Amino acid sequence: MTTDATAVVTKRPLTAGTIVRRSLLTIVAVIAVAVIVASALISWTIQRPFPTYNGEVAVDGLTNTVTIQRNEQGVPTITAENTDDLFFAQGYAHAQDRFWEMDFRRHVTAGRVAELFGESQVGTDMFLRTLGWHEIAEEEVAALDETTLSYYESYAAGVNAYLAENKGGDLALEYSVLGLTNPGYEPEPWTPADSVAWLKAMAWDLRTNIEDETDRALLLQNFTPEQVAALYPAYPFDEHPTIVDTATLPTVIQGNGDGSGTISDGSGAATANAGTIDDASVAVPTVGAAGIEWESASGVLEAVEKLVGDAGEGIGSNSWVVSGEHTESGLPLLANDPHLGAALPSVWTQMQLKCAQPSPACPFNVSGFSFSGLPGIVIGHNDTVAWGFTNLTTDVADLYIERVQDDQYWRDGALVDFEERTEIVKVAGGDDVELTIRSTVHGPVVSGLTGDFTAIADDANFDAAPEGDSYAVSLKWTALEVTTTPAAIFALNTAHSLEDFRAAAAMFSVPAQNLIYADVDGNIAYQAPGNLPIRGAGDGWIPQPGWDSAYDWQGYIPFAALPASENPKEGYIVTANAAIVDDSYPYFLSRDWDDGYRADRIVNLIEAAIAEGPITAEQMRAIQMDQEMFIGKRLTTAVADIKSDRPGVQAALELLAGWDAQNAKDSAAAAYANVLWDTLVMAMFAERDVPAPVTGQSRLFQAVDALLSDPSSEWWVNEKLGISSQAEMLDYAVNEAYDRLAELQGEDVTKWNWGSLHAITLRSDTFGSSGIAPIEWLFNRGPYDVGGGASVVDATGWTIGESFATTTVPSMRMVIDVSDWDASTYINLTGTSGHAFHPNYVDQAPIWADGGQLPWAFTPEAVAAETTDTLTLTPKE
Repeated sequence: MTTDATAVVTKRPLTAGTIVRRSLLTIVAVIAVAVIVASALISWTIQRPFPTYNGEVAVDGLTNTVTIQRNEQGVPTITAENTDDLFFAQGYAHAQDRFWEMDFRRHVTAGRVAELFGESQVGTDMFLRTLGWHEIAEEEVAALDETTLSYYESYAAGVNAYLAENKGGDLALEYSVLGLTNPGYEPEPWTPADSVAWLKAMAWDLRTNIEDETDRALLLQNFTPEQVAALYPAYPFDEHPTIVDTATLPTVIQGNGDGSGTISDGSGAATANAGTIDDASVAVPTVGAAGIEWESASGVLEAVEKLVGDAGEGIGSNSWVVSGEHTESGLPLLANDPHLGAALPSVWTQMQLKCAQPSPACPFNVSGFSFSGLPGIVIGHNDTVAWGFTNLTTDVADLYIERVQDDQYWRDGALVDFEERTEIVKVAGGDDVELTIRSTVHGPVVSGLTGDFTAIADDANFDAAPEGDSYAVSLKWTALEVTTTPAAIFALNTAHSLEDFRAAAAMFSVPAQNLIYADVDGNIAYQAPGNLPIRGAGDGWIPQPGWDSAYDWQGYIPFAALPASENPKEGYIVTANAAIVDDSYPYFLSRDWDDGYRADRIVNLIEAAIAEGPITAEQMRAIQMDQEMFIGKRLTTAVADIKSDRPGVQAALELLAGWDAQNAKDSAAAAYANVLWDTLVMAMFAERDVPAPVTGQSRLFQAVDALLSDPSSEWWVNEKLGISSQAEMLDYAVNEAYDRLAELQGEDVTKWNWGSLHAITLRSDTFGSSGIAPIEWLFNRGPYDVGGGASVVDATGWTIGESFATTTVPSMRMVIDVSDWDASTYINLTGTSGHAFHPNYVDQAPIWADGGQLPWAFTPEAVAAETTDTLTLTPKE
């Protein structure tokens, strides 16, 4: 026995299995560590731009302390001692939440997207540079009065103060992603023109009928005037409402061509402008069409739709106001839900701007919705008045065909020079591109930039045109002129009477809008503001000959003669993109109104609510979510007598027979009705040897409704599909619709539902369509099941022939209670924050999809009660 304290350890030899196990464990450990490190890095990268909402921050540029209170949804209430600090803090807060969105938008409006994303965006930059939005915005800024300019400059200073503190990935996750392909990019300082230019982009999004001008010209070469008239029926004035009774308006005797005019008391006879069309004749252009040949064109403006907005299916809005004589409180209720393209983040951002002690020097106490990058509040209320917007849908843009010879173009028998300027398009990772921009008296030449306009120029042929080398297409549009809209926003924010409201509306030049109003004195009102052109020989229905000045615009309708209404006897005002006035109005406004189904339905629901008793805010919210589909009811009747020996088809038809016509998201019948509608429209118009356009479901509602009563129409015949009658067309549609939906959602009709078929996926405007799945996962959210539909009050638009997925939406909803501002409610499409994974990135989206709204605090007590975070900004010493 040994007494040595040292132990002897005998090592066993390592086996191959042990070596493998230990190696695998080591590899797993290394991978685990790498995953943890990568996860931590990703988490840090994602969260590093999240802004500070609490505490105290000293910043350069302030003169006094400013507080920014935020609620659970991150909506800020900013309180300042003076306007310089107020708008400085608004710029700071917008930059906190949405600077990437702001930076991207200003690159779009300036035609500088290729500086971010490279060569793929050169074409869009060339088009946007040609329009020259940013240059016009700079002119508008230069024309601002001193006070308004100070608001824009203070806002820019606040944005730049935030930029001074945060760089690169500290500003937004998008900069970290952009750095992978464009590592040298750094944002420039913000300027007032960057703010103003976004108003041009919104006007483009609401530009109305340029696409229709091209479509109609093409149709006239392949279809009879009667067929075209059936596709583009006149507005049904006898069935659907107008906003204003023309008989109540002053009669315009003469416009002076500069926005002014002579107004009579109604005793004189007014003369309609030369472009007005007699609706008793066939609904095709009476001027400018003879001798012109059109061969082909693709979809108009595809190059910029994804960047700026698509004026397509569902773009519009609802708004209405009910006077106190019909409400529970005895004061007005006002509702608004603007319909725009779905975006992530939502185009709107919410905010309240308060002067600590309101005075003439600091007059703001206003709450509502604005755009990131823009100071002030666009839609909302102050402590006295409330207002809302919908798109006016008047025709404010025309295409002109210019006859070109060498480097000149023809005007009234003489050759004149183009205006020319040269710009350089910078390209990330590529060579600069030189762009020569030409303009005529009508506006910039847009052919040669997109396939649509180029095809029009290449294929045009006028018999009576001057001799020349070729044609070009120029664009005349109200937004390509210097306007007073940048100042109108603040005039609305500080309006405290109906007189103030109308004065502010008179400044709101572009985009042309329906403006509704309510105040604490019980007044309700409507005003159509905007630069609305007085046309010459043409009516803007198709492109016009630019070499003849008879077709030029003659000025704008005087503001005093624009449609307006004050405290109408009905006790309510409804705007939903329907016709403003009937054809007795002395100026031609448009022939491309929304056909009035939403407006008609809203009026019916309001009148029913009035008949039952005083209207409540809850009823106003319920009306916003009404999902009745007019054409669905009509189709149900049209196919009621069809019997099928196919059990599935018969079951689907029985679903329709018991349907309430509501496009509820859990409705099986709604799913079938919408697929049936899509199938029928495509078979009637698009799936032909020579297709006809199927854009504008409101227009198609009216067209198909009339054709269902006209079984002899040629539109029921489709030789390509072997269909020779209305009965065959309907039979084809009910069977094909069943087969399509069975493939999408199964053969059991009871398990069909409209919500998942019509779901919305919220996509980032930039990286959300990158084609790189991990990147898209970072920024996109959804899908969310939704109800509603196109040309339905709950206007969730979708594209016939492409997909049932929701593409245009009520971008926000609000109901304002004038009797108690704190009883008002709102909901935004997404959330306050533009930072992916931030708690306020899409927190409102599920509520929006379910039709809910959130309380809207306004008074100091209510704001304090819901405040969860408070940031104090102090002057840096």
